[in-house]
Amino acid sequence: MNHIVMDDVLERIHNLPSLPVVVMELLACMGQDDANIEALAEKITKDQALSAKTLRLANSSFYGMARQVTTIQEAIAILGFRTVRSLAATAALIGNFSANPGNSFDFTPFWRHAIGAAVCARELAPHLHLNPDQAYTAGLLHDIGRLVLVTQFQPQYRATMTYRAERDCHLLDAEHAVLGLDHAQVGHALTQLWQFPLSMQQALAEHHAPSSLGMQPLSLVVMAADAIAHALDLSMDADDLVAPVPPGLWQQLGLDEATLLQVFASVEQQFDATSLLLNG
Repeated sequence: MNHIVMDDVLERIHNLPSLPVVVMELLACMGQDDANIEALAEKITKDQALSAKTLRLANSSFYGMARQVTTIQEAIAILGFRTVRSLAATAALIGNFSANPGNSFDFTPFWRHAIGAAVCARELAPHLHLNPDQAYTAGLLHDIGRLVLVTQFQPQYRATMTYRAERDCHLLDAEHAVLGLDHAQVGHALTQLWQFPLSMQQALAEHHAPSSLGMQPLSLVVMAADAIAHALDLSMDADDLVAPVPPGLWQQLGLDEATLLQVFASVEQQFDATSLLLNG
């Protein structure tokens, strides 16, 4: 099977339907601390399915509400602005990239890992003086290039997954062997097209880089979050492997063992709530 060239990827990316306006608006406001609650509620209520999913999560047993939450405004008041914004953006993005007939790719482990990395990035962000919501978004999107490959190059990606399973190797190695490029390159191209902030474009491009020297803080956080989400086995993928991280990454983060253990515990707790978005 011939390798994929980046020109083919770029052509397929340009042919992809644009993200719905509500998704772009939610993602764009993730780094804004002064966003308006009424404006957020209006964005979510524009999409009936998104509203229903957000309210269902707000009423889930995880949050233990004493009474039924019936409006997005109530959900924001009870759960908090940032929580609802993150949940809504996640739900909207998952809804835009879902399984289609004839595609054998299992989207559930993919999104479980993406959510795990997002929650982890948000936990790590304050330690590097980053905006937690922007880190969450970068973590959520870090493997978005895989979705382009899965949906636009289905036969080639099936061959990639077969190669990985047969050789028990890391996904990146399988992608390079079968496709001639990797999902980090594709994700970078996609965020360029979507005109995301440069720091996020870099983070997606660099999350599997062989060296972390000179990296911007957001790239360090996403790289570490990806590794931790794999190590905690949040995807529940039997073939999942922890990608190697560059020497010195943990030292650059400046976190001691006790702090990292606290991050692990917090990520696992928050993940249980956020992953409920995958149920229906």
